[in-house]
Amino acid sequence: MTGTAMIQTDALVIGAGPVGLFQVFQLGLLDIKAHVVDSLPYPGGQCIELYADKPIYDIPGTPRTTGRELVASLLEQIKPFGASFHLGQEVSTLTQQADGRFLVETSRGQAFLSKTIFIAAGVGAFQPKRLKLDGLDVFENTQLFHHDDEPARFAGHTVLVVGGDEAAVESAIRLAEAGPQQAKRVILLHRRDVLQAPAERLARFEVLRNSGALRFQVGQVTGIATEDGRLTAAQVTDVDGNTAALPLDSLLVLLGLSPRLGPLSQWGLAMERKQLPVDTAKFSTSLSGIFAVGDINTYPGKKKLILCGFHESTLAAYAAAELIFPGQKIPFQYTTTSPKLHKLLGVETP
Repeated sequence: MTGTAMIQTDALVIGAGPVGLFQVFQLGLLDIKAHVVDSLPYPGGQCIELYADKPIYDIPGTPRTTGRELVASLLEQIKPFGASFHLGQEVSTLTQQADGRFLVETSRGQAFLSKTIFIAAGVGAFQPKRLKLDGLDVFENTQLFHHDDEPARFAGHTVLVVGGDEAAVESAIRLAEAGPQQAKRVILLHRRDVLQAPAERLARFEVLRNSGALRFQVGQVTGIATEDGRLTAAQVTDVDGNTAALPLDSLLVLLGLSPRLGPLSQWGLAMERKQLPVDTAKFSTSLSGIFAVGDINTYPGKKKLILCGFHESTLAAYAAAELIFPGQKIPFQYTTTSPKLHKLLGVETP
């Protein structure tokens, strides 16, 4: 663990997808503050990674929305509760302490001591797909990146973006248009000459390409060149087997994400087929104080739907409140009539 100060909290939510965000809301209605950890550098989970702009038709009371719009609405909904987000880090260890609380540490050395844990990890923590090249990993977070969440780091650089889906196209466009922070040169490399992105973004890509603001090349990275401990070039092989060196300052690899269960399997929780069995009254796992909501859990009749996860997080919040406020009666209140809930939400009582 690093020198980062330990955070003590009543509730820690692992996963910032839609169900994890709604878990924050339900906890907030019970006056329980939460911290949220997610392996991605932004909230949204599968909704952002897999179907950010695809239509969703089965959210109650919402005839049509998209993954991006749903996440934005959920983030707006939880604003009154001031949840703290710890993004771009994965929970690595979880151990129960003598007093019943849970000591949690992340891949970035952040430690939490929490009374309750809510696992809303979907199908697992999303991890970037990597280029498997000898000697490349040592440049991670210095010259090799898998997210462009900090575009300023690429200012004045020659950036090689590897990938052909919407995320790669968007990153190439963003880096070429970043104004004072823009990269000196942007090259998008993909193994085929077909890119997967919305038509309007491909049109913008072509405008930038024709203006010389960015370059597109077909091929694959098959090696790297280094000098004095720095990455200086990528060896690129085209479809005809010809190889050339592309000089670069930064390598941005956007080949998509894949979920993996990761350290969760080592936390001593009962599991069935890489899922966490829960009871349907509290959505608690085999360890009291740890709850599982959303796609990560399993029970008879389980349906992997966002709206089912919303239901699960509601019951989990009430069950957790009994542990967080032992001996206290947990009142059931309606947001339509409760002055206390109106105060928590920052709205006026009608």
